[in-house]
Amino acid sequence: MITLVLLHPLQGTPVQTWTFQDDSVIRLGRAHDNNVVLLSAVVSRHHVEIHHQGQDWEAINLGTNGTYIDGKRIDKVMVNDGLVIRLARSGPKIQINLTAHAISSTFPESTLSPREEVDSASTSIYPIGDS
Repeated sequence: MITLVLLHPLQGTPVQTWTFQDDSVIRLGRAHDNNVVLLSAVVSRHHVEIHHQGQDWEAINLGTNGTYIDGKRIDKVMVNDGLVIRLARSGPKIQINLTAHAISSTFPESTLSPREEVDSASTSIYPIGDS
């Protein structure tokens, strides 16, 4: 199981969570065919893919504006529990949680399905089609 958490841009608190049980690839970006759709001008249509590699997860940048960890641009990185990536220098921050206990004790359960959009600038939520 993997959970992605959209963090508030200033306070770093959880705004939204998405949990995936059996997915081997999770896609993030502006396009509607992503698993997590983030409406931000700096986010590419297909910005990041997170791949399940055996027991591990790997994040791969696809975005023109880059993906960053601690201010450093990455192309590909192994994911550890609690890793925070930023989509573009000024874009949304996503925390990646790999363990169920970290999710249940820290973050509220998501009320959105993974196929709903979040406007990361205003944290408005937009359903996609027939969710």
